Amino acid sequence: MTIATPPREASEKVDLWLRMYRHMVAIREFEAQVNELYTRALMPGLAHLYIGEEAIAVGICEALKRTDYITSTHRGHGHCLAKGASPAQMFAELLGKKAGYCKGKGGSMHIADPATGNLGANAIVCGSAGIATGAAFSAQRLANGRVAVCFFGEGALGQGVLYEVMNLAQLFKLPVIYVCENNLYTEYTHYSECTAGDILSRARAFGLEAANVDGQDVLAVHSVAERLVDRARRGDGPAF
Repeated sequence: MTIATPPREASEKVDLWLRMYRHMVAIREFEAQVNELYTRALMPGLAHLYIGEEAIAVGICEALKRTDYITSTHRGHGHCLAKGASPAQMFAELLGKKAGYCKGKGGSMHIADPATGNLGANAIVCGSAGIATGAAFSAQRLANGRVAVCFFGEGALGQGVLYEVMNLAQLFKLPVIYVCENNLYTEYTHYSECTAGDILSRARAFGLEAANVDGQDVLAVHSVAERLVDRARRGDGPAF
């Protein structure tokens, strides 16, 4: 009996799909355990879960190299794990232990892991937009081929710093991608009640390449991310 060997490209694609699936499941299980610890009052501070948004972090981070940069939000566990962080060190950080990424002093909302390119989570709405843009500026000046990705929620669309950095990023053609994770609610208010106009038009006003994708579809997210990351790495500028 002869068994046909699948082409290398098809095999690599299947490996990618399985890897992304495993990463999404791992993030979901991690967050479920965080919720268990938090609701039992075993974890200091607050816990903002990434449940339901796993496809965004995984789809995008799979398009990045380990040396590429990301910045995160108060809801940052998924980003950190998708970029390659150790669940054990993350749990240590969340529980305030010295073995954690920030020696237990950062907690849930301030995890950083420079070894995997994670420049840190931020409890300030859109607080990391300037950091990601600065990292992209550094990468461009050093000509090291790195790309920066800035994750933020739709609540950040009301923050002026986002428009300042998008303006500069486009002027300097920086290798940065701004990722708006629209989960529809700015805390307790539906985004349509506090966000005027079309979201993508805000980025396009500065000339940024802009795309809309279903954040529940990891394959679609990954496909768009690959295109925008490759574009940024070539020196064609930022995207949203």
